[in-house]
Amino acid sequence: MEKQNKKESELTLIPKSERYIEYMLEVILKIPRTEKFSIGTEYKNSMYKMLEGIMYLNKIDIKKRFNIINKIDADLSVQRILLRIMYKNAWIDKKKFEYAMSLIYEMGKIIGGLVRYYGKNNKE
Repeated sequence: MEKQNKKESELTLIPKSERYIEYMLEVILKIPRTEKFSIGTEYKNSMYKMLEGIMYLNKIDIKKRFNIINKIDADLSVQRILLRIMYKNAWIDKKKFEYAMSLIYEMGKIIGGLVRYYGKNNKE
C-alpha cells in the first residue's frame, strides 16, 4: 500500500507540473520585454529541468530517486526565489504571484513527502 501511494504521488506531479508550467509560460510572456529574456529564460530553464526530473523519476532505480527528488526540490526553490523577484519588481501582480505560489506549494508538499519517504528508505 505504501509503495502504491508513492507511485501515485509521483504520477500526480506530472499533471500538476504541466498545469503550473502552462500558467507560468503565460505569465512570463506578459512581463516586460527586457526581463522576459533574462529572468524569464532562467525561470523557464528551471521549470523544464524540474519537469525532466519528474518524468525521469519513474524511469530510474528506486535507490537513485532520492537524488533526483532533491534536484526537483532545488529547482522549485529557485523558482520561488525568481517569482518573489518578479513580484517585488512589480513585473507580476499579487494575484498571479499568489496563484503561482499556491501551485508551487502543492508540488512542494508532494516533493517533501517523497523526500521523507525515499530519505528514510534509502539508507545505504
